[in-house]
Amino acid sequence: MASASRNFSRVEYDKMIDAGILGEDEHIELIDGSIVAMSPEGPEHAGTIDLCAEILRRAFGPGFTVRVQHPIVIDPDGEPEPDIAVVAGEPGEHIEAHPRTAALVVEVARSSLDYDRAQKARLYARAGMPEFWIVNLRDRRVEVHRGPTAAGYGMIASLAPGDEIVPMGSPARTSIDVARLFSPRLRP
Repeated sequence: MASASRNFSRVEYDKMIDAGILGEDEHIELIDGSIVAMSPEGPEHAGTIDLCAEILRRAFGPGFTVRVQHPIVIDPDGEPEPDIAVVAGEPGEHIEAHPRTAALVVEVARSSLDYDRAQKARLYARAGMPEFWIVNLRDRRVEVHRGPTAAGYGMIASLAPGDEIVPMGSPARTSIDVARLFSPRLRP
């Protein structure tokens, strides 16, 4: 007998969380109607998220909230929890509903690198996220995706420590040295 799977809408997913069927602290997210387990988070992954979030808070400044591992509403079947999402507005503006867009979405990846390059990149592009970064812990690079289309991102660049990056949505157009996004102890 073949096994059957069932896709869930974002509304059903949220109701399961509200009812306690799925725990708010479980490491899961809704991607294209499927409830997906997220990779376990080791110290390098967690520390890099914290480091990147702090740098992005400075780069974007007031009027933006840097959300760490919180949901974004993508579509009726998607509510991913990116490692970092920089969204317009102050934190209090997101209490009643998750944001539907972000100026920048970031995934920190080692074991999830292939998944983030394929599924997550397509998901964020399809949702019209203007900029998506993958902080690639394996190769110590930042993969910058810009120009979203229904099929994916039109421009992808791979930047190394020593290269500079300016987040497109940063009002101050702050330049960031890619090396700063990695732990000082682990930099090449």
